[in-house]
Amino acid sequence: LSWAPRPGLPPASVALLASGPDGEMLWLDVTHRPGRAPWMRLMGRYLLPPCKQRWHTCAAFPPQGGLLVCGDRRGSLLLFPCSGSPERAAESTGITNGDTGPVNNDSGSSLEPSCSALRGALPLEAPLSVLFGLHGKTGVTSVTCHGDYIYSTGRDGIYRQLRLQGQQLEVLRKHRPCKGLQWIEELRFTPDGDLLVMGFHADNFVVWSSKTGENLHCMPCGGGHRSWSYCSSPSDEAFAFIKSGDVMLYHRETKPCEQQVLLASLHGREIACVRRLGAVGVPSHGTLNIFVTGSEDTTACVLALSERTRAAVPLARLSDHISSVRALALASPVGPRDEGLSTLLFSAGGRAQIECYRLLCAGDPASESAVACQVIHVASHRLDEHWERKKNRHKLVKMDPETRYMSLSVVPGTSTEQLPTPWKFLAAACSDGSIRVFGLLEAAQKLVLVAESFHHQRCVLKVETFLHARAAEERRHLLCSAATDGSIAFWDITSTIAEATAALHQTEGEVQPLDLGAPLLTVMAHSCGVNSLHVHERLEGRYLVASGSDDGSIHVCLLEVSLSGGEAAAGTCLQVLERVARPCAHAAHVTGIRVLRPDLLLSASVDQRLTLWHWGPGGLDALSTTFFHVPDLAELDCWEVAEAGGGLRYYCVLCGQGLEML
Repeated sequence: LSWAPRPGLPPASVALLASGPDGEMLWLDVTHRPGRAPWMRLMGRYLLPPCKQRWHTCAAFPPQGGLLVCGDRRGSLLLFPCSGSPERAAESTGITNGDTGPVNNDSGSSLEPSCSALRGALPLEAPLSVLFGLHGKTGVTSVTCHGDYIYSTGRDGIYRQLRLQGQQLEVLRKHRPCKGLQWIEELRFTPDGDLLVMGFHADNFVVWSSKTGENLHCMPCGGGHRSWSYCSSPSDEAFAFIKSGDVMLYHRETKPCEQQVLLASLHGREIACVRRLGAVGVPSHGTLNIFVTGSEDTTACVLALSERTRAAVPLARLSDHISSVRALALASPVGPRDEGLSTLLFSAGGRAQIECYRLLCAGDPASESAVACQVIHVASHRLDEHWERKKNRHKLVKMDPETRYMSLSVVPGTSTEQLPTPWKFLAAACSDGSIRVFGLLEAAQKLVLVAESFHHQRCVLKVETFLHARAAEERRHLLCSAATDGSIAFWDITSTIAEATAALHQTEGEVQPLDLGAPLLTVMAHSCGVNSLHVHERLEGRYLVASGSDDGSIHVCLLEVSLSGGEAAAGTCLQVLERVARPCAHAAHVTGIRVLRPDLLLSASVDQRLTLWHWGPGGLDALSTTFFHVPDLAELDCWEVAEAGGGLRYYCVLCGQGLEML
């Protein structure tokens, strides 16, 4: 049995859901009548999907109307139709012939055939949408509707945000509130915009605040598997539960919070990567820059940074990773739409895990952050997923469980007239010495490994992809990778992308990984690891490749790309036209480098210096140096903004033990 408030019912009425034999669930509207028996009306009959424990655990009516969402003991979410029209309902009451006295046995028995007849008059509805086992085998604990979204909780330590697409349930994203809170029971939205997560942590009942990221209350009760109720007000709070057959009550007055947050943190540990999505203009708030940061605290954060107030406001926090987030990539172009910014975001890091999201950001002057951010989880991939599904895996040795993705790059220009495909491709540099290429089909929410190479035989630190396209020549997809030995390798992955696309169409998303083969060219640019890499296109098929190393040096080479052979089997030729090295350009690791113009470079180092370089016939000459305040610099990102007079202004954002924009 479970109760569920239904929009449109009077205050004294509520919906009652009852599960019975053979997976049949009844929906009744129950109205309380003082001094008389409750009035019930049978509204619908539903059939739950077959499973071992075939009963529902919670239910809710979305505000859109005409639908019923419920969770079952198997961990599935189900969507049923419900018209709620009186014509389809069957009324039943504990009162016969207008008698308001107690119901005797005769009157009760006379109602039984009537109820059976009424049940038979209603059709048995099947679910419109089923998300089987969404919360695992431990079951769904609650379903809540708030705004245009549906939230579900389970005993898997996760609560999920969903929306209705027509008559189908679509999962947008999942959240892990805090470590150790594996038994989530309920969500409650407060008037001040906070989301309270209630559940059991060990033998305590916990109320966790999503807004402040801390436990508000922790009450010892013995743990889960018990009936409970929690109520709070500005003046006091009460928690009641049943323990060993006794009803226990915990009550206390609310004390004013004396803690004042001077500066809210973006992450709990250092920031490992940062990317700029774009800018959103909001009336009365000016222009807000939207960034994504990834951290060692296993989360990625979407935030808005105002140049006017110089305040960074988190918009969304992504907590799908089980280890650190070390790399981010955006599927270009990140173009503004009529309603804001829209792009695909890839995040990767420890435990060989990649997550993909669709981000939608638009100005919202009514909200506290002035920007509304919608996050839709698209796909995910882990190299050891097949190992996790094996039986008796405790008897097997897991291959390289510490593999990490060090860098990501989205392959540009994969959907053209020559390759009319919805697949997007992503290159990843891996700590196990491999370069891997993945294919993403957003519509089917599939992210699959399509190609790899172990050419470097050591940790690959950086990867960049670029497109060679000239009017009279065929397009070429090129990849540049850098490893811990200081080498930079250049690959032509055009044929690999074409073969992978054909194989993915034939096998419907499952393909044996291809071999990338040997690189076209390898350049020994540094004496040790390459920590930063950037490729900038020049005219006439020439590219500037800039890199920075652990030894504080900077290397720049001018690369020419040309096609050789006939048109039917044209090969790609790479030639280094010019190389410039600047030893000891910085006093520490060069962890960020960008080519702003063909003659202008920007480098950043752990020595907290941001240096602007001029590249010309005489080599690299330092133009200016600026000191920044972020220790242990991990990465930088740059962009340009056109000024009213026709000039360009360059901006950069740096991350490490903090975040700074210059």
